[in-house]
Amino acid sequence: MALIRWEPARELQTIQQEMNRLFGTFFDSQAGNGGQGAPSRRWVPAMDLVEEGERYVLRADLPGVREQDVKVELEDNVLTVSGERRSEHEQRGDGYYRVERSSGGFSRSLVLPDGVDPEQIRAHIENGVLEVSVPKPAERRPHRVAIDVAGSAKTLEDRERQPQDPQPAAGATA
Repeated sequence: MALIRWEPARELQTIQQEMNRLFGTFFDSQAGNGGQGAPSRRWVPAMDLVEEGERYVLRADLPGVREQDVKVELEDNVLTVSGERRSEHEQRGDGYYRVERSSGGFSRSLVLPDGVDPEQIRAHIENGVLEVSVPKPAERRPHRVAIDVAGSAKTLEDRERQPQDPQPAAGATA
């Protein structure tokens, strides 16, 4: 019998994936077709978030999506990319209707670290790829508070640099 290490984080991830699959199947089968027939397909763009030097870069594949149909917003450290891809290639005929490409609205959100300056975020779209550049927040350092000792405010560093009062030698008189 082999021992298998239990990893609760992996178990939670598995549960989350199964719940996403369950709800995705449930809502896809009812969206747009009244719960009858084949499930409609939702389009969710692929996204990558990478760390490059002093910035985070988000890249999203948005083929066929125009710049004016995409929104990039930051609220409470949550970066949201949303928009809509419109279907332009449809076939209608006597007794049939065919659309092979998925279309519709999408929204993806990512939580960013505290301290990100929203004014420094830049986004551009080229060849169907949206690139959002987010500068990393400045590193936070602890702030030392001065301690008031007998009426003079000194920091701990000041007291450490100050020479100690020499102790009178044994047997010396003042």
